[in-house]
Amino acid sequence: MALPTEMTCLVKEEPEEGYELVRRPVPSPGPGDAIIKVDRVGICGSDINLWKWNDMAQVIATLPFIPGHEATGEVVAVGTGVSEVKIGQRVAVENHFYCGQCYQCKEGRGDICQRMDQYGHGRGTMHGGCGQYSLVPARYCYALTAPLTPDQAVLLEPMGVAHNALEAISVAGEDVLVLGCGPVGLFAIAIAKALGARAVYGMDQVSGKLELARTMGASRVIHTGKENVTEVIQALTAGNGIGRIVEASGAASLLNASFSWLRKGGQMALIGLPKAPLHVENVTTDVLFKSLTLKTVHGRRIFHTWAECERLLVEGKVDITPVVSHHLPISQYRRAFDLLTSGSASKILLDPQN
Repeated sequence: MALPTEMTCLVKEEPEEGYELVRRPVPSPGPGDAIIKVDRVGICGSDINLWKWNDMAQVIATLPFIPGHEATGEVVAVGTGVSEVKIGQRVAVENHFYCGQCYQCKEGRGDICQRMDQYGHGRGTMHGGCGQYSLVPARYCYALTAPLTPDQAVLLEPMGVAHNALEAISVAGEDVLVLGCGPVGLFAIAIAKALGARAVYGMDQVSGKLELARTMGASRVIHTGKENVTEVIQALTAGNGIGRIVEASGAASLLNASFSWLRKGGQMALIGLPKAPLHVENVTTDVLFKSLTLKTVHGRRIFHTWAECERLLVEGKVDITPVVSHHLPISQYRRAFDLLTSGSASKILLDPQN
């Protein structure tokens, strides 16, 4: 098919808040590249940092760039030497562009590549999903094997972060506490149940998020502003402490306190991005003497996690519907970020074609 010469996309070129909606040339594929007609692009917490261009954004992004690292669509053109995908195939994008040559990559750990670039963040590529078409090296495309909806396909990326964390701490048969009930935390609740957790609890300070946590399968929710968290956890666990904790809030104060809630021999996985230093008050009793396991997670295991999340969706073990609060055309991007920064939305999906 003949592609148009121009497309609509968002772009950030200056170190200031916001994006511009502009017309730009549709990219042409080079060797090894695929061009995707983007169906959906998701906005996540790191995108809010990029929108504001705060201190965190300046650590994780490089100007200029087209935002949007959660993207899915149809392959409409390929360059020479592409064998991973075919024209007409539906794909989702692995946004961590691993080098394939460093120590970690050679050990099969492209998810923690030493020289990682990042789609949608201007790291090694200016391209992202917030445009009608996007250029992606074909090796970073996950070819969908099931007839997922565009909403399901685009959410494989954030689901994968939660799945990676839960696999890292072996949740089957355990009680799991998820700190922070934003989209990734909500996915962690649903996936923990699907992976055989005995009980799953959600913790947040926003009542609406806790209601979503119940909908996603939490057997008990804890409101940090209204309840004594330590007393609730002691009651839930017969005084033993929580066996598994997933930290998805990015709130340093919550993470600092969470070590005291973990039982001896327990395990914790960190997903959130704390914006303040971490400090454990009682290191001896809450860390050393607990013989705990701490895992940090950066993205997805490529492409194992993608396949596992796709399977959970196909089998109906995870329903993404409650997490998605808004569908908006990309022309309403300002409204999308207003909703997210005001706390009035959960997960917003943009349609770049409108």
